[in-house]
Amino acid sequence: MVGLKEELLKTIWHAFTALDLDRSGKVSKSQLKVLSHNLCTVLNVPHDPVALEEHFRDDDEGPVSNQGYMPYLNKFILEKVQGNFDKVEFNRMCWTLCFKKNLTKSPLFISDEDAFKVWVIFNFLSEDKYPLVIVPEEIEYLLKKLTEAMGAGSHQEQFEHNKNSLGANQGLSAWELIELIGSGQFSKGMDRQTISMAVNEVFNELILDVLKQSLPDKDGKKCLFLIKCLDKSFEISASDKKKKQEWIQAIQTTVNLLRVGSPPPHKEARQKRKELRQKLQAEQEELERQMKELQIANENKQEELETVRKQLEEAAARAAVEEKKRLQTQMELQDRFSVELAREKMVRQQMEEQVAQKSSELKQYLQRVCELEEMYKQLQEALEDEKQARQDEETVRKLQARLLEEESAKRAELEKWHLQQQQTILMTEAEKQELETQRIIKERALQVAMEQLEQLELERKQALEQYEGVKKKLELAANKTKSWKDKVAHHEGLIRLIEPGSKNPHLITNWGPAAFTEAELEQREKSWKGKKATSE
Repeated sequence: MVGLKEELLKTIWHAFTALDLDRSGKVSKSQLKVLSHNLCTVLNVPHDPVALEEHFRDDDEGPVSNQGYMPYLNKFILEKVQGNFDKVEFNRMCWTLCFKKNLTKSPLFISDEDAFKVWVIFNFLSEDKYPLVIVPEEIEYLLKKLTEAMGAGSHQEQFEHNKNSLGANQGLSAWELIELIGSGQFSKGMDRQTISMAVNEVFNELILDVLKQSLPDKDGKKCLFLIKCLDKSFEISASDKKKKQEWIQAIQTTVNLLRVGSPPPHKEARQKRKELRQKLQAEQEELERQMKELQIANENKQEELETVRKQLEEAAARAAVEEKKRLQTQMELQDRFSVELAREKMVRQQMEEQVAQKSSELKQYLQRVCELEEMYKQLQEALEDEKQARQDEETVRKLQARLLEEESAKRAELEKWHLQQQQTILMTEAEKQELETQRIIKERALQVAMEQLEQLELERKQALEQYEGVKKKLELAANKTKSWKDKVAHHEGLIRLIEPGSKNPHLITNWGPAAFTEAELEQREKSWKGKKATSE
């Protein structure tokens, strides 16, 4: 009875919406009273006006909506239906209420009676959703049944060609279906009588559950077959052997269905088609949900990759700033070294000038002065070597510190890439396929980072070895400098520079200014006087 109630509701829905003249979704109580009385009459259900008044007692101020009328319809009418009513009369009563308001005014290639039958077939094949529509699959099924009944074969190519005009997405309403069949688009070359016979045959099969009818009376009998019942037997004549076999098959099918209590084949096929559409719709919704989840996951991955890219750009920018600072520091050290070298060169030049000025006064000490100058030169070279060694040590130390920082950064980056790679491995197979290209890029970047790390380690080892060499060189230079300082201190004690004499008047002899002291002059004078006395 549940399936019967659903079929009855579809037909009643047309009648209710036809009474809704202003399309507000509500119908006046007086019209609902008339509709309820007519429904009770055609459905052979006792009508109780008092129950109607009592049920709508709270709705005296205005019309009643479809939702408000539905509880009364279910409780007082549809639940009392026993199935002992005329389906055609019930459908014709609801058709009378709605067809004048909705049927197109343009001339149709089918009669009003055929339009009524198409309307009933629509209610049978339509989906259990409101407003009622018939989906393209059911339209195709109906058109195939009609064309087969007309003996025209299947119009599959024409149906595929006109699928868009059939409401491929939303389907057709009952009145659009009537206009489609009445336009003759799928029955070209057929007369009105043939179309009417086809509509009537499909109507009898789908609505009245008639698989075959009694052929019209003809003179003579042929292709006879016998049907034996309990009380009497029937002798039936068909027009040809094919019709005879179809009759026998239809009767056997009907008997088998009645024996097991199964519904008619077309109803069972209709239910299977509905279940198939519902299954396909559920699968489509599940697929859309999965696609949406994948899209959200992809967007999240894109955001993560964008974040990683920004972090890499920021790291590159910081590295560029550090490199710039390092170059600036190196330039400053070079400038400072140049200034110190120029100053030392100027000092040495001044010392050479002073030595050159006093070279005439220090001829007797030329050899010692030359030796001292050579010592000073070696000392200067030792100082230069020591200074250069210290600068090399400082440079190597800074280089080693920078390499250690870069190695630490590369190790952190490598660990990060490795962690991301491990997370990527733990993803689902669908995500692995989508991120295969990105994984290859990450592996390449990881390989490059590992090569750079190995290069940095090699450079750090080389810098360490260079640092050890410079350190040894610095120690040798320091020892050499100390040795030369000791030698210079030792030789400086042996050298006495000629200093200017006192400001007393110089002694003058016949040879010129005396080049000896007063004591020597007195000694010479005594010696001269003694020699003179002896000679006299």
